[in-house]
Amino acid sequence: MSLGDNQNNGDSAHPDDGGYGGTGQTRTRYHDQGNGGVYGGARRTKSSKGTVTAVGVVVLLIAAIAFANRGGDDSSKSTSSSTAGSGSNSDSAGRPDTAPTTASGEQPVTTKAAAVPSGFAHNRQGVQSAAANYAVSLGSTGMFRKDSRDKLVDTLFTAEAAAKLKTPLDKAYSASLLARLGLDANGNAPAGSTFVSRVTPVGTKTVAYGGATATVDVWYVGLSGIAGENSTSPVTSSWNTRTYDMRWSGDDWKIVSYSEKAGPNPVPGDDKAATSDEISKAINEYGGFTYAR
Repeated sequence: MSLGDNQNNGDSAHPDDGGYGGTGQTRTRYHDQGNGGVYGGARRTKSSKGTVTAVGVVVLLIAAIAFANRGGDDSSKSTSSSTAGSGSNSDSAGRPDTAPTTASGEQPVTTKAAAVPSGFAHNRQGVQSAAANYAVSLGSTGMFRKDSRDKLVDTLFTAEAAAKLKTPLDKAYSASLLARLGLDANGNAPAGSTFVSRVTPVGTKTVAYGGATATVDVWYVGLSGIAGENSTSPVTSSWNTRTYDMRWSGDDWKIVSYSEKAGPNPVPGDDKAATSDEISKAINEYGGFTYAR
């Protein structure tokens, strides 16, 4: 999962896996599997449906945790909601909250905490940038390993939310789930294979903004699966929208809770699927970005 494809959906990823957490990887050259192979030249089939279903289990669990965490935060939610209600689609100057084809002009942050961008501006643009970068981390391979997962949760969430999440997350990322995904108990792919879990934000939107609190949507495409000669879970893509409830805490934006829904999904192209070796090579060679709204 990535929590990312998942995640439907997971980060600390190796340096080239988006830069935010992950697992060590071994690359090897695989023989040509032909048009009938898992990654064959024909258009990809839905052979990874089982993997997507398994990762979906994690998404549902996290969504349930997210909704549970919203309890006791009614005051901040009320502030955000009332702000949105009086002008949910514009700021104080009457400008739209969303500008899908126009960048804000804000520069990416230059500092990091636990390999995650940090120090975002205390405004609408800053909270959108934070949500986009946090989505990348929560959708990386590091979420499938307890040590890096705990570090990410402590970094991205408020202290209260992090304390509530760790035990449920440990249960969600159980050894049985990892085994169904083709990983060992420590979240590692078989030797000679590359575990892929990566999120690429497509856009962000401020749903509500109250100064100290905000709700932000992140629309993203996720990659998830195992690239390897004998993989039964080839790397596939999925489109999802994640909603973050954020709070200004300790001079930065932190996550209070989040939920996720599928789509919007574009019409898939009739593209030739890459070989497992090509996917492994790309994951190792193409790094990620620091996102700024």
